[in-house]
Amino acid sequence: MDDSPIDRFWEVDLLRGIAILLMVLYHFAFDLNYFGLVKIDVNSGIFLSLARFTVTLFLLLVGLSLYLSLSRAERLGRQDRFKWRLFRRSAWILALALCITIVTYLLLGRGYIVFGALHLIGLSLLLAYPFLGMGWKNFILGSILIILGLYVPEISVEHFWLLWLGLASPEFYSLDYVPLLPWFGVVLFGVGLGDLLYPGYRRRVTWLDQIAVSGCSWARLLCYLGRNSLTIYLVHQPLIILLLMLDEVLLPGFQRV
Repeated sequence: MDDSPIDRFWEVDLLRGIAILLMVLYHFAFDLNYFGLVKIDVNSGIFLSLARFTVTLFLLLVGLSLYLSLSRAERLGRQDRFKWRLFRRSAWILALALCITIVTYLLLGRGYIVFGALHLIGLSLLLAYPFLGMGWKNFILGSILIILGLYVPEISVEHFWLLWLGLASPEFYSLDYVPLLPWFGVVLFGVGLGDLLYPGYRRRVTWLDQIAVSGCSWARLLCYLGRNSLTIYLVHQPLIILLLMLDEVLLPGFQRV
């Protein structure tokens, strides 16, 4: 990669593509269990670890990508537009998250998504902005938030208006719950990694400059998925459910577990 600030870092797209694939795999297993097609314990063991690893990777990349976006804007002399673009991006993601809340409430009732991964990402884009110039201090602040998040679930409240923070009543249940504590701490870790690994929108790990992914089909695919992660996030669940419905129609005699 040359010094042009308009280039993307392929490894970031590739890692996001890996996260997308892991998310689809977990949700496919979740849906098989949720609809009673195959009995899979998705709340413990390898699938729980897979879910947590996937969310962690996504949120690290949110913070890292946010740092890269600001660095790129600064190199292009467009830092004055960055705040407005960031606000529009956050508002768009939060609007999509609200749609998910409404749709899951209408379709599922109990367990509908109040504050899931997309809600957190939309809010984190705004909350992380003041931390973009703090460098290594983000690792300290992120660690504090993660540690606090380990204790927040022990606090029981009777109301629901602090769900976004991580405070919930014992009766609260949601299919996707990713509160600010501890997960915003992971976003700050990503911001810190961006400053550490890509100062001034240049790779610190220079040997990555010598790798060309254009000749590797699977790497190109992962990068493509990473560049279109939001679209895939929005459409993958309806497609999985449609696939399961087609299975029910085409294979009605299949033995369910």
